[in-house]
Amino acid sequence: MSYIVCDVESDGPNFIRNSMVCFGLVLVEPSLSKTFYGKVRPKTDFWEPDALSISGFSREEHLTFDEPEKVMKEFAEWIKSVSVDRPIFISDNNGYDFGWINLYFHEFYGSNPFGWSSRRIGDLYCGSLVSRLYTSKIYKY
Repeated sequence: MSYIVCDVESDGPNFIRNSMVCFGLVLVEPSLSKTFYGKVRPKTDFWEPDALSISGFSREEHLTFDEPEKVMKEFAEWIKSVSVDRPIFISDNNGYDFGWINLYFHEFYGSNPFGWSSRRIGDLYCGSLVSRLYTSKIYKY
């Protein structure tokens, strides 16, 4: 399995009414050098200035980003190029980050390469900690 950590920014909280602005990903592997960054043009005319400001982009800049179809296709290709077996989506806030990515994949690409589920970044940490405990001299089973 390939673990891919994601963070998403949007111009509001509503998956239908608002738009994703940008998202960044990193493949979990020793170098952390395999990354993807997408900037997506708005899909609606509704946006909230306070929400958009978190991304660091203005509305004018957001309007110049690539079409969602192009970005999501490039993203799917990147996932295929870095994944061994099944890609696993990981984020700090699954309901938010996975919600946006899932919606955009289905709406603009036709399917979601991550499937139907995601994991919390805390799950990745806990798994790593347990693994270290089991292989350390401190804890033997």
